[in-house]
Order: sequence, then structure tokens, then C-alpha cells
Amino acid sequence: MATPYTIAIPDSKIDDLHKRLDLATFPDELDNARWDYGAPLADVKRLTAYWKSSFSWRDQERTLNQLPQFTRSVEVDNFAALDIHYIHQPSPSPDAIPLLFCHGWPGSYLEVVKMLPALQASNNGVSFHVVAPSHPNYGWSEGPKERGFGLKQYAETCHKLMLLLGYDQYVTQGGDWGFYITRAIGLLYPESCKASHINMIRASPPALLKNPWQAVKHKLLPYSAREQEGLKRSEWFANEGSGYRTLQATKPATIGFALNDSPVALLAWLWEKLHDWTDSYPWTDDEILTWVSIYWFSRAGPSASLRIYYEATHSGAGGVTRDRTQEWIGGVKLGLCYSPRELTVVPMTWGRTLGPVVFESVKPRGGHFAAHEQPDEIVKDLRAMFGKGGPCHAIVKPGAKL
Repeated sequence: MATPYTIAIPDSKIDDLHKRLDLATFPDELDNARWDYGAPLADVKRLTAYWKSSFSWRDQERTLNQLPQFTRSVEVDNFAALDIHYIHQPSPSPDAIPLLFCHGWPGSYLEVVKMLPALQASNNGVSFHVVAPSHPNYGWSEGPKERGFGLKQYAETCHKLMLLLGYDQYVTQGGDWGFYITRAIGLLYPESCKASHINMIRASPPALLKNPWQAVKHKLLPYSAREQEGLKRSEWFANEGSGYRTLQATKPATIGFALNDSPVALLAWLWEKLHDWTDSYPWTDDEILTWVSIYWFSRAGPSASLRIYYEATHSGAGGVTRDRTQEWIGGVKLGLCYSPRELTVVPMTWGRTLGPVVFESVKPRGGHFAAHEQPDEIVKDLRAMFGKGGPCHAIVKPGAKL
């Protein structure tokens, strides 16, 4: 059964955080160091001081507790049942369809919050029952204690949560790990997952034998100026921005010691990504520290959030690999959202190799955390894709039991 959830971090944990911040020491910095070197010393010192002296977790906690959040036990094959935290906001509108929102790293369920009012309201003949879980090892969800909890298990957790809520059919939205998890859901549960909208598009050039029409277009037609800029952004990320991924996918436990012990290390590690991965988004100090604090106070601990990187790249027999989710998956209609400051911005012919693409949008601005940076744009896409006249209108019959 679903249990209403209230965030209530013990005073002792907040006191411990402040003690650690008091004891923080900082490295020196080169005179001409810039963001290409990593998180700037001045930024990290300023945020540390604010976190210690002015930031109020209790104020943020009260705001977060206004959200419709719950926990419930979810059985995962060959693993112990997990207590999963999630937002569940049903819509009162008769045209509502279930929408599973999947976050990534270093995000959380907070990424969906700005969209909740708009998604609940009927517009263009559609509204949404929104379900946004904290994935296992994230936020207020429990984490597995055994090895081997990979993309297949993350997908199974989300799918079974939807079934427990009475949603036998649903649609999905996600980026970052939300891309990989929703793609795995489409691969494993196409009878339930009817369509997916994704805002991080990971794909390869079309191959003649697998994607003949797209391969011909890819061969004959030049890339647009936007696509050329997108490839430059992708190259930057591969060469200059993805070192964290290699570390987290190979030795997550090692960096985990630093992130679990030092709030300053965690702050620097996450703030660099929040800065580099957005399109000049005007982060406030309270926003940054709320995002970071959810990791610091998380149920499984900040180091646990890294394990998905290892497990997704060391999938055993019967698992779902990252590479498989970046190939054609039929039976689930796709909507693709291209933002110029996403981590990888592939040409459209590449994106169309992922499956039956029925909707595409190109945004003039925006980065990796699309639902948080540009919530109106993602809502616009969902209404166009699933609303009247859209390619996925009525793909899920409204009126699913709650």
C-alpha cells in the first residue's frame, strides 16, 4: 500500500553537516584557472559559506513536503523488495493519461516539479497523471544491497510501480538516466509503455542494413548548421566533459568515499555539472544547495547514486546494456526533443534510428536539465505529442483507475 511521505531529516544530521562544513579545507587555485579546470574555488567557497550559515534546509523541507509524495514497497526479481519514494499527482480531468517521469544524475524527482501544475490541467484535449519516482539509490528511495542492479532492474522498478498504481498502460518522459531507463522500459514492456518523449538523444549514425532510408539521407544530405554545432557540443562533452562518467562507471566506490565524507567534495562534484550542462541557466544558491542537499541527506547516501554507472556498463547475461537502448526499439512511439546545450546533440537522421519517431522538436535554447531549465517547452512538447491532432493522441485510453 502507498504510504504518504514526509521528509524529516534528523537535527543530528543537519548538525553533522554544519560541523563538516566548519572543518572544510580548500585547495589552492591557479591564477588563470577557469571553468575548463573544474569548479572554481571562489564559487565553492561562497556556496560552502552560504550552506553553513544562511541556507535553511528546514525551509526547503517544508516546501518539498507540500508535494504529493508517497512510498511503497516494490518487488524486483531476484532482489529484496525496495521501499520506493515517488511523487504521484493525478489529474481530475477525464482526458488524463498516466505519465512516468524519470530523472537522471545529478538530478532528482525535483526536475518534474515546475511542470506539475501545467501537466495536471487539461489543454489541447490532454492532461497527465504524473508519477515521478526517486530511482533506487536516489533521494528518499531505498537502494539494493546486492550487485547487478542494472538498467533492467531500474526499468522493472518503474514499471511495477506504475502497475501498483493501477496504470496498466502509460507514457514516459526522461533524459540522462531517464533516457536509458525509459528506453529499457520500452524494450521490456512495450505492451504497457505506449510512447516515450526523450530530451537527451543518444544514437549513432544510421547503418545501411539497419536503417536504409535514414542511411541514404545521411549519406546524401549535408548536416544543417544547427546539427554541425550540435556535433561540436557532443565532441566537447566526449573530450572535455565526460571524465566523471569513466570514473563512476569503473570505480564508483573510490570516489564514493569522498562524496560520502565531504559535503564540499559533493558540492564541487555536482555544481560543476549543474553549471556546465545547462544553457546559462541562472541557478540560485538555494536551488543549487537544495539539489546537493537531497544527495547529502539521501536515504542510501550520495555514493550510492554512482552505482548505476557501473552496473549499466557491466551488465551480465540477460541484462539491458546502454548500447542496446541506443539502437532501434520498435513498438513504442518516440518523441525527440533537441536542445542546443544538451550533452550530446546528434543529427536528426541519427535520432531516427532509435525507433518509430512520430514527433520532433528543436529548441532555440536549453541544456541537459530540460524539465527544470525549460519546463514550458517540455510541457508544450507533451501537449503537442499527446493532445488533439498529435501523433499519440488517445494512445492510452483516459480513465485508468487510481
